[in-house]
Parts: sequence; structure tokens; C-alpha cells
Amino acid sequence: MTKKRILLVATGGTIASKEEGNGLSPALSGEELTRYVPEVADLATLDVKQAMNIDSTNMRPSDWLRVARTIMESYDDYDGFVVLHGTDTMAYTAAALSYLIQHSPKPIVLTGSQRPMASAFTDAKLNLYQSVLYATDDDARDVSIAFGGIVIAGTRARKQRTMSFNAFTSVNFPPLAYIRTDRIVRSAPFAHARKADGSRGHTADRPVVYDKLDPRVFALKLTPGLDSRIFSALAPSYDAVILETFGIGGIPEQGETGPCFQDAIYSWVDSGRIAVMTTQVPEEGLDLGVYEVGRAYANHPGILRGADMTPEAIVAKTMWALGQTRDVAEVEHLFNCEINHDRSPFE
Repeated sequence: MTKKRILLVATGGTIASKEEGNGLSPALSGEELTRYVPEVADLATLDVKQAMNIDSTNMRPSDWLRVARTIMESYDDYDGFVVLHGTDTMAYTAAALSYLIQHSPKPIVLTGSQRPMASAFTDAKLNLYQSVLYATDDDARDVSIAFGGIVIAGTRARKQRTMSFNAFTSVNFPPLAYIRTDRIVRSAPFAHARKADGSRGHTADRPVVYDKLDPRVFALKLTPGLDSRIFSALAPSYDAVILETFGIGGIPEQGETGPCFQDAIYSWVDSGRIAVMTTQVPEEGLDLGVYEVGRAYANHPGILRGADMTPEAIVAKTMWALGQTRDVAEVEHLFNCEINHDRSPFE
């Protein structure tokens, strides 16, 4: 049987890093990384493109677009794609690629490692091998993260641990699969996410591709005593604010100083900007209708609800939606579409 063709897109990260006197920094190329894992040659015909070689702390929205372009420039020539990436912002990039390259019939798999490839006790070799393995699977599609023996939808991943090899967890959604050495075990036959027109499934040979993002999105975590005047301070620089509320959707009536929060938030969205409500609690999501301190925001125009989405997915999706349109109603429509399993239905 002919082996599948896989394109490996290298971006840097810990997996490519070496200690050169000032702390770990990316030094190895994608080509050099593959030489550490010669077993991948038994899985697929592998080509490498070096999109960048940076610490993922320095990854920006413009770099997400660059990775997406690198994939799409070669999309017709390969059966799947593996993106080597640093772990610190991998969940953001996986979410961004989920919105930039939607409904891909070919898998786009992100991976990296907690220790450098050249380390004696690295997790990089197995992660690289298993990511290529998953990228060759006939049932794999869309954007995902394969890391530490688990495969997570690209919009549902979160880095949960800073040092352990099982760094990522799947938030509010089951893992797509587990990888036991060289065997893929699917946890469930997941239905495909709903498209923007309400339909489901992969009916095209190519994905729906976007090439614009609005990076003027700010994530604001509520803390007791926060000054509500922060909204007016943010207004000149940002088009949207993502407000991480307390609990299931609690927003204080008043900070220590400044106007009440309701007035500040209403003023923000009434000026044509977007506010997205989410929760700073990691699991189970938001419901603004439960408590009085949240209900006032449930149906106000320009206030979107993050439901059970991850903060990383909310940031990327808001940037994507605002990159397509400035019409508030259309932004809300795009934001509420389920894409790559990013949110559970809330109606």
C-alpha cells in the first residue's frame, strides 16, 4: 500500500530548543528534528517546511496566518499535516487554525514537547511519532492536538500542567482519541461540527479558508475591586473585550471606584464594540440567566456568550469573526456557529 504524504510544518518551541547559555531557545530545524525519530519514515512520506523558529511565547496572530498559509499553499499535495509548536500557546494556535481552516477533510495535527528533542528524557520522540501516526489515519480530519497519548479537538485544548508530559486536557468535551504506542483508540464516533449554514458533515474536497483576523481583542479577568473605568481605558486600543466573570456568570454591581459595571459594559457595546462573557472557572461553562448579577447582560445587543468554550478558543474566534465583518449582528452569528466542536448548543 502506498504510504500517505505528510507535510511537517516546524515553528520552533521547546521541541526544537537547546541550552546555549541563556536558557532554552529554538535551535533545531524541522529537518533535524525528524532525524531523531527515523521510525516516522515507516508511517509516511514526510516533507518539512520551516514556517518560523520561535519560542511560542512570541507567537502572534500574524504568525497564525502564516502557519495557515503554509498549510494551504501545499494543501493539495499532501494527505495530512503535522505542526510542531511550543506548548505555551499551542492551544491558541490550534483554535486559530480551526477557524482559519474550517471543515478540513485532511487532518491538521499540532504537537510539541515538554522537554527538548535532544534531552535524554524527552517526550518529543513519542509525540512526533504519534502525531504523524494520527495524521495518516483515515478517520482523522480537522484541526487537533496530539500530545501525551491523547488527541484533543483543536478548539477544546488547554495547557493544564507546566512540566508533566500529560500537559494538555480536553475542556468540556471528550478527547477525540487515545494513542496507545502505535494504536489509535477512538473514544466515540463524533458527529462533525455544524457549518455556518446549519448543516453538518464534510461534503467538499477542500476546507473553507479565511485569511483575516482582528488582533484588537483583550481578555479581562474580573478580580474583586476591579475599577470599571478600565473599559474606557481599553476603548482606544481594542474592538472587543472578553470578560472572564465570576462563577457561572457573576459581574459585580460596583467596583471600588468609577461607574457601575453595567453602565461601563453597556457603554462599551453601545459604541459598536463587542463584549464576550465567559467564566474564569475552567469547567462547565457560563449561564448568565442564573443569578441577578448576570441576567442583565443575557440579551443586550453586542454582548456574546462564551457558553462552555475555552478562553483560548474565545480569543481566536472573536479575532476571526471580527476579521470577517464589523456588523455586530453578523459577528454574533459567526461567533455562535459551532466549529470543530468548539461549543455545546445552548439554545
